[in-house]
Amino acid sequence: MERKNIALVIGSFHKKEAEVMFKAAHEAASECSLDIVKEIWIPGTYEAPLAIKRLLMKNEIDGVAVLGIIERGETKHGLIMGQSVSDAIISLQLEFMKPVGIGIIGPEVLPEQIEPRLLNHAKGAVVAVRSMLDLPIW
Repeated sequence: MERKNIALVIGSFHKKEAEVMFKAAHEAASECSLDIVKEIWIPGTYEAPLAIKRLLMKNEIDGVAVLGIIERGETKHGLIMGQSVSDAIISLQLEFMKPVGIGIIGPEVLPEQIEPRLLNHAKGAVVAVRSMLDLPIW
């Protein structure tokens, strides 16, 4: 399997949980023959598209995995955030023709639902990038 370079974008709003996801993403990258050459910590999920775009613009970055959590709040803010961020990430993939693995838990996740999802979402985002990079269409 050919080694590729990826970057991580990690939302720090849920710092403790994000650190668990960060470590899991590194483990998955190692298992998938991916080198994490850049790590960007951002305040929250809304900031992800800009960070992703700046990374995808770099020739040495083959893909990005984005990690974060959109927890259920008292309003529908999380739903709007989740939809707008997802739409922006899909547009960036199509604009740059590079994969972005989405490891964002939520929207509308309840506090008790976060911990059981940390590892799978983080690893899944990295594996998704590797899977897309392995497609014969590149």
